[in-house]
Amino acid sequence: MNEDVLLALADPVRREILDLLAHSDAATATALAAALPVTRQAVTKHLAVLERAGLVHSHRAGREVHYTADPAPVHRATRWLDGLAARWDSRLAAIKALAEGEQQP
Repeated sequence: MNEDVLLALADPVRREILDLLAHSDAATATALAAALPVTRQAVTKHLAVLERAGLVHSHRAGREVHYTADPAPVHRATRWLDGLAARWDSRLAAIKALAEGEQQP
């Protein structure tokens, strides 16, 4: 799992940008900035972070750059987090069993 994905998703503005892109075919930085409480320049910087993490892809159409969301890195991160949660659940169950004096199966 790419740690850049988790770092990119850690920022609430980037999550909001991804949410906006997930509900549209494509959008420009200008269109995204109009829907957010940040400047177009800030949106462009956030998009660069998202693109480095593979969460968005850009393509030029004339003078405009259009961005689209790619859900694959989020799905990989989700699978990794689910596996991590399962391992923690197993460890916690073992600790509980030891604390209650039970034997592990």
